[in-house]
Amino acid sequence: MKTPRYLLALLVMGTLSACSTGLTSPVVRFDRQVNYGDAKAVELVTNEFGSTDLQMMAEKMVGSLLETGIFQGRPTVTISTVRNKTSEYIDTTNVMNSIQTSLVKSGKVRFTRSINEMQSGVDELNRQNQSGLYKSNTTAKVGKMTAAKYSLEGELTSIVKQNNTTKDVFYKFTLKMFDVEEGTIEWQEEKEIRKTSKR
Repeated sequence: MKTPRYLLALLVMGTLSACSTGLTSPVVRFDRQVNYGDAKAVELVTNEFGSTDLQMMAEKMVGSLLETGIFQGRPTVTISTVRNKTSEYIDTTNVMNSIQTSLVKSGKVRFTRSINEMQSGVDELNRQNQSGLYKSNTTAKVGKMTAAKYSLEGELTSIVKQNNTTKDVFYKFTLKMFDVEEGTIEWQEEKEIRKTSKR
């Protein structure tokens, strides 16, 4: 059975077109259309904690900290605990990562390893100094870590009220900075957010 001429023509044109444009990465598509959006756009899918809330909290805390002038001489700071006291699962590490990233970029503060990150640092020091695999003059020396002058601690709370038609969620994020040696609160800030939805 012969292939119709118009099909052969289409195949040749498609081949020539592919050759002229070069090879490109394949695009996998599914039935459901997915589009990239603006990561800074206001997110209003639900009244649960979302990306916009995270961004607003981080911006408020960073702005307040940088305005205080407490970071004279680039002091060292560590992140202690951030308690989630809401009824939702919220990754508070995500909030603190955004705050830490902005503060590091400001060039006004240095961060030491947090409590959660410290074990991996200890493991690396032990590996370099106890495994016998490295030249002694290239290993990181034990006892040389810089201690933190300040510690950031916080908590995220919420109050939820609802009836048959309306759900109201009030979030409050409180962040404190302690002087590690003196135990005094050197800075404290709060960010409040209220979200209401109709059923």
